[in-house]
Amino acid sequence: MATSDGQRNELRRRLGRVGVWGLPPRSAAEERNVAAEIERLGYGALWFGEGPATKEAFSHAAILLAATRRIVVATGIANIYARDATAMKNAALALADAHPGRFLLGLGVSHAPLVRTRGHDYRQPLAAMREYLDALDAAKYLPPAPAEPLARVLAALRPRMLELARDRTDGAHPYLVTPEHTARARTVLGQGPILAPEQGVVLETDPTRARATARRHLALYLTLPNYVNNFREMGFGDADFADGGSDRLVDGLVAWGEVDAIVERVRRHHAAGADHVAIQAVNPDPARALEELRLLAPALLT
Repeated sequence: MATSDGQRNELRRRLGRVGVWGLPPRSAAEERNVAAEIERLGYGALWFGEGPATKEAFSHAAILLAATRRIVVATGIANIYARDATAMKNAALALADAHPGRFLLGLGVSHAPLVRTRGHDYRQPLAAMREYLDALDAAKYLPPAPAEPLARVLAALRPRMLELARDRTDGAHPYLVTPEHTARARTVLGQGPILAPEQGVVLETDPTRARATARRHLALYLTLPNYVNNFREMGFGDADFADGGSDRLVDGLVAWGEVDAIVERVRRHHAAGADHVAIQAVNPDPARALEELRLLAPALLT
């Protein structure tokens, strides 16, 4: 169930206007250091994904929460096929109780090829998520409830999933979207729910190098129908998906250039209705990605 308007507004305040999405694979010890630095830089939230070969979402969140004091830690997303609704609710409430106001549960249906690697059948996404939310709401939790209600958002891209996010959760966390998509998402959600899109960034002024980095990042997503179908709804077509992605697609999904160019893209999301933008430094070199977050922080967080 969604929280109250006042609780959502408090969550908006804690998230801040800009957060960070994703950490390259690292040991737990390295992640603790990186999470603490991202917090010191002033980012409001730290989002991370969950896949078949990643750290499990709730143990991962526990590592990051224990290494930090203020920052919101958010699953972007916890896969509904990775655990049943009772396990999801119990884990999320335990973290929310241990770290009041600092854990945000982002839920998603993932993608058919990734779900099949787990040995599950991939169902129609909207129906699967609706039934999962029903089971989540019905599940019992015997320990004392957290002092603050658990906040949750959906990984929602297209109108019907955005409507479900609006009606059953605290908002939406769209991934790989443009500011134009953010504007449409806000129209569907209305003014109450939180809208927190992800935005890939490359701090590189050379077009060839910047687009090469962006294409490397986009390669997997161009094989996943959920994303490709959403790209089509955003106005891209077959020609944009060929040969690693057209310049138009790459430039639309990944912001690149000097600091000012990245700030402008984030500003456009905010102007379109985003409450919070989670930037993802997509450089495959973990050290360079972290350095880009350092360089961007003063301009994005003032």
